[in-house]
Amino acid sequence: VEELSAAVESWADSETIEDAHVWAETALNLVVGPNGPGYGDLNGDGTISGANDAGVLPGLDGTPDGLASPLLSNACVERDVLGGDWSDPEQRWATMAGAIDAWTPSNNTMPSLPSHPMRIVGWATFTLESDSLDVAHEYASHAGLHVSVIEQALDC
Repeated sequence: VEELSAAVESWADSETIEDAHVWAETALNLVVGPNGPGYGDLNGDGTISGANDAGVLPGLDGTPDGLASPLLSNACVERDVLGGDWSDPEQRWATMAGAIDAWTPSNNTMPSLPSHPMRIVGWATFTLESDSLDVAHEYASHAGLHVSVIEQALDC
C-alpha cells in the first residue's frame, strides 16, 4: 500500500501530463497485477511502470491470489479493499470494466464499485485517456481518497 500511496501522491504532484500518465499507470498496475485487466505499458513509453509480481487484487484467473486476499479475516479489508466475494474474478473485473465504460464526467459510476482499489483503476484509466494536467490532478485527488480508505481498512 505504501507504493500505491506514493504513486498516487506523485500523480497528484505531477508537473506534466506525461508524468501524470506514468504515475497513473503505476497505480493501475500495482492494483491489477500482471494477471489483471489492462496491466502493462499503458502510456506507450516502453516501460511498465508499477511492474510487480502480484497486484492488490486477484488476477483474472484468480491467481496470484492478490496481496489483499490473505487479509480476508479482516472484515474491513474484505468490505473496502476486496469489495466482497472473488470466487468469480472474471465477473468482478467485468463489473469494473462496465463501470469504467459507462463513466462520463456527468455520470460518475465509480461509487458503484464496492472495491476501492478498483475505483483507483478507474481514475487511473481516465487520467491515461486525458491530455489535461488539471483533469489528471482532479482524478488523482479522487484516487487519493480511495488510498485513504484502503489504509484505514488495513488498520481496522
